[in-house]
Amino acid sequence: MPPAPPPAPTSGDSPDAPPEVLTEGALGRALLMAVLASGAALRIHWALNDEGLYWPDEVYQSLEPAHRLVFGYGLVAWEFVEGARNWALPGLVAGVLGLARLFGGTNPAVYLDVIKGFFALLGVATAWGSWRLARAYGASELAATAGASLFALAAVPIYFAPRALSENASALPVVLGLALALPRGSSRRAVLAGASLLGLAVLLRLQNGVFCVGLLGVLVAQRRWRAAGESLAVLAGWAFAYGLLDRLTWGRWFHSARVYLDFNILRDGASAWGTAPFSYYGRVFFQGMPAVALLTGGLALLAARRAPGLLAVTALFFLLHALQPHKELRFLVPALPLFAALAGVGLDAVLASWPPRFARVAAMGVVAVATVSGAKAGSLTFGDVGQYEDSRPGASAWDDSGDVNRLLLAASRRQDLCGLKIEVVHLAWTGGYSYLHQPVPLYPHNGPPRGSGLYSHVITLPGYAPGEVVAQSGPLVLSRLREGCVPDPGYAWRLP
Repeated sequence: MPPAPPPAPTSGDSPDAPPEVLTEGALGRALLMAVLASGAALRIHWALNDEGLYWPDEVYQSLEPAHRLVFGYGLVAWEFVEGARNWALPGLVAGVLGLARLFGGTNPAVYLDVIKGFFALLGVATAWGSWRLARAYGASELAATAGASLFALAAVPIYFAPRALSENASALPVVLGLALALPRGSSRRAVLAGASLLGLAVLLRLQNGVFCVGLLGVLVAQRRWRAAGESLAVLAGWAFAYGLLDRLTWGRWFHSARVYLDFNILRDGASAWGTAPFSYYGRVFFQGMPAVALLTGGLALLAARRAPGLLAVTALFFLLHALQPHKELRFLVPALPLFAALAGVGLDAVLASWPPRFARVAAMGVVAVATVSGAKAGSLTFGDVGQYEDSRPGASAWDDSGDVNRLLLAASRRQDLCGLKIEVVHLAWTGGYSYLHQPVPLYPHNGPPRGSGLYSHVITLPGYAPGEVVAQSGPLVLSRLREGCVPDPGYAWRLP
């Protein structure tokens, strides 16, 4: 029997490949490095130059409980009173915070930058995961890179990137898990590793269970019975880990999942923070990055023939969130790298019949659209990201409450601080003890009066600061009212 013929060379991998294929492969790799480096630079820039909040969850469901784990004190939100969240995300943030502390990063200005930088770089890794997912579905390096740029360089993903949110933490295991487990040609080891990553994603954010159900559904639809059974066993193991974590921390198996689902599904409690119509996500994505939204959506649809399972799973996640009354743009962050990967696959399907020269121009055009979006990220308003649409849609989405947080950082350096009141904003829209980093009472705007003597400093407006102004940020000041404080034995660490 004659020997089997050697495998066909892949783009750019064989020295015998035609020069034009070599050029395309080299261009794809060089462009990928440039896209990831640019995405990292934009994310790190905003991580170091924004002290604002998009929503209190980025502090009180991650930074603040992590601060309590590492340093022993912090404000406690209702979710960590009733147990509506598990401790996976705070544990992850506490690990980063603990490493920063181990290497001398006990100054909040330092460890906060480390945490934000960590999440920013996690976003860069997620962009690479988007490229990897597109490649798993046969997209060329150039087309996959162009698709990944729609996540790496686009304005909305850049805006959310540095924030310590469960959506950001779980996006990477979601995209890598699907890249490993979903394509038909995946090995048994890849399927098991992918299912495990999806299980981890659920541990970080419960809603990612939709991707697990989607994976099993696709495997069954493809009649990959063994892969479906083994994936189910792996996911069951992660479900056990989820329940065990709740048992160890809250005292009851799956306690956080039960409380969360009861509050959000049975009681529709999240609607108290606002509701929006089915069209919300499509409209807001178009407002925040119109060219990227149109391009991503159109190219993703063109991937339907080559990646029907991936498109179905991504569409299911989108649809279920669009059907929920309470909507926030961040909820779809785990799906954004999937849409970008689909765009890469769709682009490759189009470019396959084009001459190489025109294909390269088209791919570079996609990257250019994403680059322009990222360059304009600094002009995003709250209306562009779907937040506070009824109250201040034209306000900048960046550095909201940043002045308060910078004054909290200034207060953290005061040796004469024995208590602090923030008079200008609700405590939920501040950085809390993660920024203050002193175990002294922190009072809300409706807290005890100045005459109580319970606090020595106040964050307020200049005209309402009778004491010594010791720091200023924007229109706000940190004012020293007195020396010493009256002890407050009844001080509660509960976030009001």
